[in-house]
Amino acid sequence: MTDMLEPRAMGRDRVRHDARAKVTGAALYAGDHAVERPVHLHVLQASIGRGRVTSIDASEASALDGVLTVLTHENAPQLSNADDAELFILQSPAVAFRGQIIGAVLAETPEVARQAAGSVRVAYDVEAHDVDLRADRDDLYAPEEVNAGYATDTDDGDVDAAYDAAPRRVDQSYRTPLEVNNPMEPHATTATWSEDGLTLHDSTQGVHSVRATIAPLFGLDEDQVRVVAPHVGGGFGSKGTAHAHIALAAMAAKVSDGRPVKLAVTRQQMFSLVGHRTATIQRVRLAADEAGHLTAVAHEVVEHTSRIKEYAEQTTVPTRSIYATPNRRTSHRLAPLDVPVPSWMRAPGECPGNFGPEVAIDELAEVCGLDPIELRVRNETDVDAATGLPFSSRTLVECFDIGALRFGWSDRPTVPGSRVVDGWRVGLGVATSTYPVHTMPGSVAKVRSEGEGHYAVHIGAVDIGTGTWTALAQIAADALDVAVECIDLEIGDTSLPYATVAGGSSGIRSWGSAIVEAARRLRSEHGDHPPEGANGESEAADNPDTEQYAMRAFGAQFAEVQVHCDTGEIRVPRMLGVFAVGRIVNPRTARSQLVGGMTMGLSMALHEQAFLDRATGHIVNHDLAEYHIAAHADVADIEAIWVDEEDPHLNPMGTKGIGEIGIVGAAAAIANAAHAATGTRVRELPLTADRYLP
Repeated sequence: MTDMLEPRAMGRDRVRHDARAKVTGAALYAGDHAVERPVHLHVLQASIGRGRVTSIDASEASALDGVLTVLTHENAPQLSNADDAELFILQSPAVAFRGQIIGAVLAETPEVARQAAGSVRVAYDVEAHDVDLRADRDDLYAPEEVNAGYATDTDDGDVDAAYDAAPRRVDQSYRTPLEVNNPMEPHATTATWSEDGLTLHDSTQGVHSVRATIAPLFGLDEDQVRVVAPHVGGGFGSKGTAHAHIALAAMAAKVSDGRPVKLAVTRQQMFSLVGHRTATIQRVRLAADEAGHLTAVAHEVVEHTSRIKEYAEQTTVPTRSIYATPNRRTSHRLAPLDVPVPSWMRAPGECPGNFGPEVAIDELAEVCGLDPIELRVRNETDVDAATGLPFSSRTLVECFDIGALRFGWSDRPTVPGSRVVDGWRVGLGVATSTYPVHTMPGSVAKVRSEGEGHYAVHIGAVDIGTGTWTALAQIAADALDVAVECIDLEIGDTSLPYATVAGGSSGIRSWGSAIVEAARRLRSEHGDHPPEGANGESEAADNPDTEQYAMRAFGAQFAEVQVHCDTGEIRVPRMLGVFAVGRIVNPRTARSQLVGGMTMGLSMALHEQAFLDRATGHIVNHDLAEYHIAAHADVADIEAIWVDEEDPHLNPMGTKGIGEIGIVGAAAAIANAAHAATGTRVRELPLTADRYLP
């Protein structure tokens, strides 16, 4: 692909377009949208793991002053489409998991709605539930495909024979826990019905995807549903698809006599209503020759899915591309459980799927007597084994070289547990990061000349806190050869041209390419100085290079870990990520995204784990008091840098996507550093103090 944009506005550090609005409170989120006489909704949730509702006594709730309606399966409007069992709520008394929506209280204030919900009495016919993930279950099955359309299994060469013949081998199991997205803004929806149809102010990563999902539920054409999301306070994947609470808000608004309905999902409710990252059990086998060259790799995963709706995390997919080996096997098996429906969480597949292999590589380096970076470099490849295509760019070795020098890697002790400073064992660890370069087809942008060198740019993209307002304006300014101040950007509304979801680190690539194409069309039809009112509208152009090259981002993650000799307390005083992610549109927002991902990886390594109680099917630590996430005190120094990487095959901007690669590899680097500090190898996250006690 040629004719890349020259960086003028692009590549410059610019303050976020929406920064002032956010810090002054002027930015309106879904729950902030002002409507007249709103009805407030509080969700009723099942308190059993599986069974049926036999009766609901709402008499006490209905008697409270301000309560308008108690909505249940007995009086809820009928939905028109049953294709998605997660969304097909209040249509039967069946309960598929603890926390499932079984009703709602509608009241004049949120306080009254919540109080009334606590007084509703529900009786059940309880059935045995199962939330136990094990690798030896007899009901494991292979899905037809895994997330993003990848093949469930791959088997190249003769892995077993190569493994048996290898002089250097590792065969271990690794586990990652169930994790839950906790964006700063919990999910919220304001739903309003009118003669024209349904309007949703929703906290979502994709306004058009919500419209496409909700419209058929209510028997509507898509043009009868408008979804608005100018500002979103984070999502990390949990807002990448429509969940049941959106359907509930729309359903409640339908029975509210024309009044709009506001639904704010509580922090506790988020643990069962808006998806989670599935737990995984990963068996990794690595075989190498005497020099450390991989002769076989096998990565087999067992993970859970909901019994009512399949979600297959693509956990072993990165193993298909990362290192060179003639023999490779990957597989996924699912355990259908009575759990809430899993969904996307930052770097689905790559994040949990990187942990097992990258810790195993560290173990293989020890078996081979090699430096962990040297082992990785010896197994570098220019070809993506998954596709057979050469990489459009792969600057991973440079990332390791820069990071090792900057982090002081050469000074690390080679004997685990040998460095003790003031009662703390100290070690350094490293891991590889990788993430695919996704482009989602179909986004359309419209560019209109406003006269005197000013332009209006319209696209239905969503800024979930990543800096989209700023970056898209920079891309448009470069495409139109004007200053960023001459761009009037509008996003976050289905009344604007179609845009794909903000997911898979694909947003800037997909939306920016459409904006560039629309700008080029405007100028080709109206010249370099188009008259006021002239329009250019276009979908992103096809990129033939995607058939010729494999496209991935890469990085090297470094961590220093301190483990207290007596208590096992773990500290991470330093983290460094060095990334090769194509051209950077805005260094300020890019650094924020990469550091944010690394921080989330730190959280994964040290804290995050949702505990499913086998007896009740309940996630017992369902709040931020007990589901711990990383805070400022967890790391003293965290730094993200990048190499200058020009890749003409990617898109007109030369970008790869940066939202997710920062989390990939961070947990493995910390686990490897903890081993270097203590000599104790922990293969299960999170890394808790008890595992390192003497």
